[in-house]
Amino acid sequence: MEFATADLIDEFDAELASCETQFRQYGARTAFAGPIATIRCHRDNALVKKLLNTPGEGRVLVVDGGGSLASALMGDLIAASAVEQGWSGVVINGAVRDVATLRTLNLGIKALGSNPRKSAKEGVGEVDVPVTFGGVEFRPGHWLYSDEDGIVVASRRLI
Repeated sequence: MEFATADLIDEFDAELASCETQFRQYGARTAFAGPIATIRCHRDNALVKKLLNTPGEGRVLVVDGGGSLASALMGDLIAASAVEQGWSGVVINGAVRDVATLRTLNLGIKALGSNPRKSAKEGVGEVDVPVTFGGVEFRPGHWLYSDEDGIVVASRRLI
C-alpha cells in the first residue's frame, strides 16, 4: 500500500486526526498502515510481548506507555516476533531498545526515544482500550497511517 500522510490529509482532512507527538523512526519500514490494536501500560512490557506474539494480520499496535523513557517497552526480540507474526507496525508512546537491530527489521516502529533498561514483566496494563496522546484518540479497529511526515488516524480504511 503506497500513500503519503500529507496527501491523505489533503484528500480526507475532515475524517482524519493528526498526531502532534513528534516520534522518532526506528524500523526499516518507514511507511506503514493498518487497523489499530492498543495497549496501555507503564514500564511493563509483558502485554506488548504477548500481543505481538499473536497473528498481526497487518495491524498496527499502539502502546501508550505514558511517555515514560525510564525503560524500554520493546526491543529486538519482541520486534522480530512482530515481523514473524505479520504486524505492520508499532507506535510506542515511550521508549525502545536495541535500536541498531530495530533498524534492520521490516516493521514500522515509532517511539519517543530509546533506553537500554528493560521493563518489568508483570503483565500490568490494559489491552484493546482507547488510548490518547498527541491530541489523538487511538481506538481499536480504527485505521492508522504513518510515514516520515507523521501519523494520521481515521475511523475507517481510506485507501
